[in-house]
Formats: sequence, C-alpha cells, structure tokens
Amino acid sequence: MSEIDQDREKIEAGVAEPSERARRGRLRDALATGSSRPRPSREGVGRMPARDRAYHELKFRILEGRLPPGTQLLEAEVANLLGLSRTPVREALIRLEEEDLVRVQPRHGITVKSQSLDDLSQIYDVLSPLEVKAAALLTRRGLSSEEARRLSGLLDQMERETERGDIVQWSDLDNIFHSEIVGLCENRRLQAALRLCWDQQYRAHMAIVRLRPRPTQSNREHRAIFAAIRAGDERLAAHLYAQHRDRADRMALSLLRRQAAGFSDG
Repeated sequence: MSEIDQDREKIEAGVAEPSERARRGRLRDALATGSSRPRPSREGVGRMPARDRAYHELKFRILEGRLPPGTQLLEAEVANLLGLSRTPVREALIRLEEEDLVRVQPRHGITVKSQSLDDLSQIYDVLSPLEVKAAALLTRRGLSSEEARRLSGLLDQMERETERGDIVQWSDLDNIFHSEIVGLCENRRLQAALRLCWDQQYRAHMAIVRLRPRPTQSNREHRAIFAAIRAGDERLAAHLYAQHRDRADRMALSLLRRQAAGFSDG
C-alpha cells in the first residue's frame, strides 16, 4: 500500500488530521474519474489515442470553465488549440454533443452549451432516483466491516469540516460518500449513467458550492442513511435517501435561481 493510500485510510478512519495540502490532494485522488461523481482530470490524457485525448481535453476545459458557456470555435480552431488534426477533434465533438455539452453546427464550428434551470431539473430527475436505487442495492448486498468503517470515517470527517466551516472541503467529502455508495452497489450500468448525469450538472454544482448553508441537516441525514444501510433495511434506506436527494435538489435549484437573479440585477 502506498503512503498516499495509507494516509487516506487514516484520514477516513478519523485517526489523522492532515495538512490543508494533503487533505485537498487526497480528495482529488478520491474523486477520480472512476467514481460516480468525478472531478475533471487530465490524468493519463497524454497516453491516450488522439480521439480520446481530444475528447478528455475538451471536456476538462468545458467542465472547469476554461471554455465557458457561449464559447464559439471553428473546428480548425479547436484542432489548433489542442495541437491535433481535425479528424480526432471531429470525433470528440460528436461525443461531447451526445453528452449535451456542445452544439455542433456543420461549417460553423461549435458552441459550448449553457444550461437552463429546466435542463438541470431534468438532470436531477434522472440522477437522484439512480442514487436512491444504488443505496437500495447496497443495502440488499450488505456492507462488510471494512466498507462500513470507510463510510463512517467519511461521515466523521464531514462533521469535522462542518465545524471548521469549510464548505468546499465538506462538499468534496460529500461527493466521495455518495460515490462510495454507488460504487459499492456493484451495478456498472447504473454507475455509468450516474457519471454522465454528474458531468452534465457539474458546472452548476461548482457554481453554488460556496453558497450552501451550513450542512448540519445533511450530516444528520447521512448518518440516518448509513444506519439504515448497515442495518439491512432496504425500504428505509431508499426512503431516507430519496428524501435527502429531494431536499438537496430543491436547494440546488433555489440557489441557482437566486444566483441567476443576482446576475440579472447586476
């Protein structure tokens, strides 16, 4: 086991208090591309075939806001930006259009798409029930003692970050917690569908992280969900998770609505 992995286990178990840099590095590692709530990453992109490199590089820039909504580029400009030929770029743009991140107009290039509140509401209508199903499947399968320890450690760490008032750190841990539940349900198709939904709403998620209220209620709900999963009560776990997601979705849409109104007033 690497030192990074050992440090990660100590932190999740609540027996080590890492430095700020170590904490953030650990969270970036935990929110890898294989999770259901991944953070955009360039890791390994340089070793990929050209078409995959173009896809991942463009997606990274879009999700991280380096190519903000409304950005218009010709296909040749995209190819020049990435240092690639137009054929792999064209293939990448088709994939990104299928994921609803860009609009491709023949002979007119691409436009990075923005998202309306209706778009996001529809995404949540798909994402949340899938996460509820993952929780039910995990409850049916059961948690090992190691899995329970790992989830409990994340809950402990979230509560500490709440006390510290670090909502960004708390949000990263929240994403890891929910990703762990999805990963442990062992349904690959469900996991892939959730990754797609997560990417589609990632920009909106990041836009409101710092606007969230103190997540005390979320912490209580997480504890109740974890207890139901550990007790093997599938119906209760699904019910609590659905309530949790419904409240979180309504709050996110409310924050986005207020944010949009603020920009309009400005």
